Amino acid sequence: MPSPVPPATAPTLHDLAPAGTDPDRDPAAVHAHLREQGPVHRIHVPGTGDAWLVVGRAEARAVLTDPALSNDIRHCGSWSDDGGHALGRNMLQTDPPEHTALRAGVARHFTPARVAALRPRVQEIAAELVAALPRSGGVDLVAAFAMPLPVTVICELLGVPAEDRAAVREWSRDLVTPDSTAAARSAAAAMTAYFDRILVHKREHPGDDLFSALAAPDTGAPLAPEDLLGMCFLLLVAGHETTVNLISGAVHALLSRPELLASVRADPSLLAGVVEETLRFHSPVSAAAFRYATEDTRIADTPVPRGDAVLVSLAAAGRDPEHWPEPEVFDPRRARSGHLGFGHGVHHCLGAPLARAEAVAALTELLAARPALRLAVGPDALRWRSSTLLRGLAELPVRFD
Repeated sequence: MPSPVPPATAPTLHDLAPAGTDPDRDPAAVHAHLREQGPVHRIHVPGTGDAWLVVGRAEARAVLTDPALSNDIRHCGSWSDDGGHALGRNMLQTDPPEHTALRAGVARHFTPARVAALRPRVQEIAAELVAALPRSGGVDLVAAFAMPLPVTVICELLGVPAEDRAAVREWSRDLVTPDSTAAARSAAAAMTAYFDRILVHKREHPGDDLFSALAAPDTGAPLAPEDLLGMCFLLLVAGHETTVNLISGAVHALLSRPELLASVRADPSLLAGVVEETLRFHSPVSAAAFRYATEDTRIADTPVPRGDAVLVSLAAAGRDPEHWPEPEVFDPRRARSGHLGFGHGVHHCLGAPLARAEAVAALTELLAARPALRLAVGPDALRWRSSTLLRGLAELPVRFD
């Protein structure tokens, strides 16, 4: 049985939000309010427990490389079960040398050279999805475009058959932003059973895909069953959920700024900058995976006792005025880099090159083929999916006339 969640001893982010602000709709305003009081705050995370929330960019970067802070939940002071791994054990929940070994097993599939080879197929998928959009009227761009593009790409890379992809997407959604604990448990059980089946099939009928490579019995250092399950889960879910948020966030940023949209249409070379600025401004990953203090330590001037959880807000780091001039201005021409949208240190996102390629391809095809594209609703009508770790648009209603 999972460890029980300790009772709250700290306020939630909603409790700390100033009057008139909502962390779900406008987390930047809440982060700014907290940052004015200091870079580190004690909060209660519903369903998880109390943690130290880091909202300063310099402090966030330092935490992500601090050897005194572990990704392994077994260092959590309240840990009492098998590690709390939803589906096996994955790279986000391990430290070197385990993490190093797990990452090395798949890193060659996500190198810049490998992504360059995939780019024509990514562009082709994007073009096919744009061609299927209506020529006039409205559509939800998340469901019709931003979601199926990365889902198709990662499923092709992994070797998930086309007929299974809708179910896989539903399980992923219920795990990342569940409507209930029961839904998350049901999705975890269904996905576990699916991975068991498909890996057996890949051993018997291998193909030119990543699942086949992971399942191959003659690999030099085959993964333990728990590690194999965790790797499949991480590659599939992390391989598309964050990119859905990146693509929809970038489109939203452009459609909300007509002058910028016109500039980008006139100069498509700005699209790479749009993607980077979206990673900073609308961070698809709102917070990094939990860290746990392996010893009594400090973050800035805040003492963090051994066993305490630490939550690094990548979204808050992206708006820190100590690092970013005019952080509330969306500017794809920014000269200063260093956003933490893909994390930092040994846990820097393995799929970053692929996510960037998918986002640029998506924007390129969409803007070229749909010149009349515009938002169909005002900003207050947009609904955001929020969880502890991820944030993105639930829908993006647009029109083409």
